[in-house]
Amino acid sequence: MKRQTAFLTICIFALTVFACSQQKKPRPSQPASAECKLADGKTIKTDYSTPHVKDPNTGEPRKMLGEHEPYGQVWRTGANEATTFVTDTDLTVNGKDIPAGSYTIFTIPNPDKWTLIINKKTGEWGIPYKWEADELLRTDMKVEKLDTPLETFNISYHSHGSACMMHLQWETTNAWVEFKEKK
Repeated sequence: MKRQTAFLTICIFALTVFACSQQKKPRPSQPASAECKLADGKTIKTDYSTPHVKDPNTGEPRKMLGEHEPYGQVWRTGANEATTFVTDTDLTVNGKDIPAGSYTIFTIPNPDKWTLIINKKTGEWGIPYKWEADELLRTDMKVEKLDTPLETFNISYHSHGSACMMHLQWETTNAWVEFKEKK
């Protein structure tokens, strides 16, 4: 009986230590969100995680765009779970329609042009990308060089009336595209 009690005590202790070690630790790429309010009060909202140029394990700088995130390949446009795109109004982007709803966005970065992918499938981890059949659209994004490099990936919106300009900025790159409210 003493052996069984000792064994049970050791098992409970081991399980407690294991459970405590499995508690969520802060992620190196923290969650963030960006929102655009249109003139009529409708919104576009994006939730994403913010990867950094510096390696979270070593603190050493990395070349992100073109190396860590290779040019010409689908990127989850952030870190961790795939980046969300939610609109409560119908939009157009480069002449293509986006009905109100929840989507996931991915991008294909290149030095001179990015491609934005809006996908109808939601709730993915992000990579590997295997949801081509669920794509709503692909459209070009313009690219320009930033004057000051950014350590942390950032998504922002700038509103002007019934349109929102989405900016994806990281290192020395600003990729952008305009969403217009469909009337």
